[in-house]
Amino acid sequence: MSGQGGPKATRRGPLATVLAANAVSITGNSLTLIGVPWFALQTTGSPGKAGLVAFCATLPVVVSAIIGGPVIDRIGRRRVSIITDVVCAVALAAIPLLHYAGALRFWMLCALMAVTGLFHAPGETARYVLVPDLAELAGTRLSRAASLFDAVSRGARMAGAALAGVLIALIGAEAVLLIDAATFCGSALLIRLGLRRVGAAEPQRNSTPVSFAAYRDQLREGYAFLLRTRLLLGVVLMVMVTNGLDQGWSSVLMPVHAKDNLGGARDLGLLAAVFGGCALLGALLYAAVGHRFRRRVLFTVAFLICGLPRFAVAALVDGTVPLAVTMAAGGLAAGMLNPILTTVMYERVPERLRSRVASTTTAGVLMTTPLGGLAAGYLIEQAGLATALLTMGGLYFLTTLAPAVFPRWREMDAGGVPQEGRPEKEPDEGPDDGPDDGLEVSSSGPSRPSPATAGTPPRP
Repeated sequence: MSGQGGPKATRRGPLATVLAANAVSITGNSLTLIGVPWFALQTTGSPGKAGLVAFCATLPVVVSAIIGGPVIDRIGRRRVSIITDVVCAVALAAIPLLHYAGALRFWMLCALMAVTGLFHAPGETARYVLVPDLAELAGTRLSRAASLFDAVSRGARMAGAALAGVLIALIGAEAVLLIDAATFCGSALLIRLGLRRVGAAEPQRNSTPVSFAAYRDQLREGYAFLLRTRLLLGVVLMVMVTNGLDQGWSSVLMPVHAKDNLGGARDLGLLAAVFGGCALLGALLYAAVGHRFRRRVLFTVAFLICGLPRFAVAALVDGTVPLAVTMAAGGLAAGMLNPILTTVMYERVPERLRSRVASTTTAGVLMTTPLGGLAAGYLIEQAGLATALLTMGGLYFLTTLAPAVFPRWREMDAGGVPQEGRPEKEPDEGPDDGPDDGLEVSSSGPSRPSPATAGTPPRP
């Protein structure tokens, strides 16, 4: 313990724990992302039913994100992360166990995926909002911590996707879901052991009584902040559309394309791994030289590269290699998106509102994901795979023009909180003294970065 006025003691263990837990959890998520659609296609043979499974998995994510912010603060970020991981592990393990027993029905698959969706988002949000506090505890710059968080996530996603393709081919999709359940257990164990005695991970103690009115006021505070901060609102609306289209791509379009036109699960895993690996490289590249470029320009160009081209190549060009090259370029560009968005979020949201605003933005960006899989499955069955790919790719292209068209996006190049985005002062706050008011979590500088993922504040 340092004496009064002395330097703060640094603890790097909690930050490393959250990074490791997120890596384990996201590796499992990648297994689910490939394993569940493949399992649905194998057991039902219907793209429409595969889309319905995706719908059931993502709609509860939106519901939990809408109402979950105050819950995270009251229960505590550490407890929420542990509880949600355990529940997801049980639900995922039940799918293959029921299948082996010959008792699994389609409605059961939908219900179990709904449970994982309902509990997954709060756990991921709880870990995400801890990063600024753990970075300060570790004596690490926020931009570096955000970079590490995203780079570790990208690497885990790449490894999980490659592993999923191989494992599905070797042991089957149902066995892969058992491995995914084990990764959730591993994540829960890491958080339980590694975040002891970390104040930011414990329940927030305040004088507000537990009541529906108090909960409603806390929930409304997060939404009011988002609506006042027009740049964040624009980000949420744009990523809301692209996440829905990405959900259709990953949960239906790509599995059907791999099954019908490519080499099956191995090619599906290979393509996902190529995209994830290049996204990791893009995140590291942005960490090294991203500060030399304007955020808005780089964000716009990167989104245009990672959007339409993969849909068009899958629809118009035969073979795995051309699509792999396209997804490599798209992944490299996509790796630069989350560092920008994460830093913008940390800069503009005060610490006391972080869980509420994070849940609010998560709910917003995931609003269309339940419809993405349904729409993709319906388009394939009604108009064919190629038409579905070109239609959704065209919508993606139009959406990614937003930062180049609307002037409000120019604020992305400025650090800190704009006047319109400032929350109302607390009754005991003094005059506005600038940076010391706690609203600038990070100064302007190198930006470092989802859906989602998939699942968190605005993350493509």
